[in-house]
Amino acid sequence: MKRIPISIKVLLTAVLIVLLFKAFVFTSCAIPSTGMENSLYQGERVLINKWSYGLRIPFTASHLFADKVDRGDIVLFNNPIPASAETPVFARELFISRCVGVPGDTLMLDEGLTLVQDKTRNPDSKALYAYPHTAEDTLCRAMEQVGIRQNALVGYADGKYLRSFSHYEYYLLNQKLDGAIVLAPVAEPDSLSVHPFVVPTRGKAVEVNSWNMTLLCNTILHHEGRKAMVKNDSLFVDGKPVKQYIFRQNYYWMASNNPVNLYDSRLFGLVPHSHVVGRAFRIWYSPDSKRIFQPVQ
Repeated sequence: MKRIPISIKVLLTAVLIVLLFKAFVFTSCAIPSTGMENSLYQGERVLINKWSYGLRIPFTASHLFADKVDRGDIVLFNNPIPASAETPVFARELFISRCVGVPGDTLMLDEGLTLVQDKTRNPDSKALYAYPHTAEDTLCRAMEQVGIRQNALVGYADGKYLRSFSHYEYYLLNQKLDGAIVLAPVAEPDSLSVHPFVVPTRGKAVEVNSWNMTLLCNTILHHEGRKAMVKNDSLFVDGKPVKQYIFRQNYYWMASNNPVNLYDSRLFGLVPHSHVVGRAFRIWYSPDSKRIFQPVQ
């Protein structure tokens, strides 16, 4: 019987080690959009630590030594509501967002499920600002002078352009412009439409209210393995009306830095722990060479 050359054995061993390493320890993720600016930029690639929250067994949605996600972590996870519910969790597309709500947290959410008062949790959180379209060139020069990346225009309405800036960027621009341009914050949500929402914890009940009924219904239906529906302003679970529900999993609320990016919990709702892949911890490639090997914050 002909022996396999040592060089091929070494190569096969190396390939096997890389595959096992990727399956059990680390993986890589490309940033597909501007949703996580200024934490992560489109086109960058980051390393994901798959041990951060317990090891998820390959080709399953089960974790060994499960550990909770920390508030503020940037997390890689599978799409909680894919186009086809038949797609296994591990085979679904991947999203990356910042965790702003962990089990037991009370979040203030408006009617559009946008998190209000999250500035202390997310220093890169952005807001929308309007300014005259005639001031575009002046604003772009000011952005360049204070070192702000040229983010894309969000929209145009009533003679005004819309852009998103972090709170620190807004401060820098106001200092630089010194009143030459007024950056007007787009209206904040009406405080009357803001509601407290408790992020579900395994084994604890969450009250059902009119404004969170659809969110809870979708979570129970997609992730709790029970029949749920909203009918006549009431939530029914397994055919019975309920005023509260005790969840079987821990859940998280994920948010993008950029308010115009909808690929976060405003779109797909709560993220169960079973969908979590790992924590982003270091940038290994970036079009900006200064950011290579920088930690993800």
